[in-house]
Amino acid sequence: MSRADVGRWGERRARRFLEGAGLHILEANWRDAEGEIDLVAVDGETVVFVEVKTRRNRLFGAPVDSLTRDKRRRLRRAALAYLTAHDRLDSSWRIDVVSIEGDPRRDTCRIEHLPDVVDADDESLR
Repeated sequence: MSRADVGRWGERRARRFLEGAGLHILEANWRDAEGEIDLVAVDGETVVFVEVKTRRNRLFGAPVDSLTRDKRRRLRRAALAYLTAHDRLDSSWRIDVVSIEGDPRRDTCRIEHLPDVVDADDESLR
């Protein structure tokens, strides 16, 4: 199973998890020149941009450990591009991470939802 297959499996699991938690998924794999957003959802009145991090095991650390400063910066820029493209700059928004650890062949996993992990107002990410 390729890394891309594992990633797609993780995104499907994350989507089901978030929907089960009451979030409404608007889009998957939204792309623009600023980057890609794995899932765009709505939680009440808040637009939620979701980065899904999937790993089979912790041999190289937890999935969320791969969320570098540069990746956080790209996520923030992509989120702002999405809000601009959809005329929602006045909306409340946040960036969450869903961390998935598991084996797609067994379809078993551990899911952790980390809300608001990228501070929208963090000057160091600009």
